Amino acid sequence: MKTILITGSSNGFGYLTALTLARKGYNVWATMRDSNGKNKSKKEELEAIAIEENIAITVAELDVTSDTSTNTLLDRIRKEANGLDVLINNAGVMYVGITEAYSLEQVKEQFDTNFFGIVRTSKAFLPLLKKSSDGLILNISSLAGRLVFPYFGIYCASKFALEAYSEALKYELKPLGIDVSVIEPGPYPSGLLHSGPKEDDTDILNSYGEMSSVPATMIQNFGDFYKSDASPDPQEIPDAILNLIEIERGNRPLRQAVGIDYNTNDLNHKIAPIQESLIKDSLQMAHLI
Repeated sequence: MKTILITGSSNGFGYLTALTLARKGYNVWATMRDSNGKNKSKKEELEAIAIEENIAITVAELDVTSDTSTNTLLDRIRKEANGLDVLINNAGVMYVGITEAYSLEQVKEQFDTNFFGIVRTSKAFLPLLKKSSDGLILNISSLAGRLVFPYFGIYCASKFALEAYSEALKYELKPLGIDVSVIEPGPYPSGLLHSGPKEDDTDILNSYGEMSSVPATMIQNFGDFYKSDASPDPQEIPDAILNLIEIERGNRPLRQAVGIDYNTNDLNHKIAPIQESLIKDSLQMAHLI
């Protein structure tokens, strides 16, 4: 069966995806940051489930913001795994607040995980994926990579960048037999909403007066929704990931919004012909579609 690497497996979508794919018979490398510290209990939990259920999960250390950590894992996979077929870039954080009040350093931190982290892992593991008969990069984006939500500006910017990078890779890697797909989750109780820091620039924050409390109110409203009976099931994302993996190579869609999509799938459907015309007609590169 295929060997699959998942980033950000300590909780949320990554944790559920690791279990879902391993239970389907895949050989899963469930990676996480600080696996012998803050996330040690999650590591041990996954390892215990793997032994109990006799499923193939290897929990490994990976900080996607670190070249050293990424290269160390690459060396280990080369030694211990029989190649790599699927890279699932799931690790991410969400900054929610007054966009202007985030410092430049905080913006860089947001991008280092959500965008540069994916560039880092993709570049590192593509040599292995190129050797697979069915190589796939599957990037977990967001509706916020296609729609703009006020007070999610830094997060949206990182996901818009991810979407552009993913689409360019899809075209360029097709002749090499590698697929690239993006899943765009709607709002889910995955823990992501509370993963980011508060804004650093308090002077700017204070200049917004009462408006400075709006982001916290939004987070509270989402939190209340996640506690309600109408809250969507996070398992929908691992199920969508599994479905994409099992689609025949070359037939996988570029984008798929999952859950409450605020018409994102409709947006994707309307934009696709324009983008395809650019590649096929204007650039005369129909072989990349």
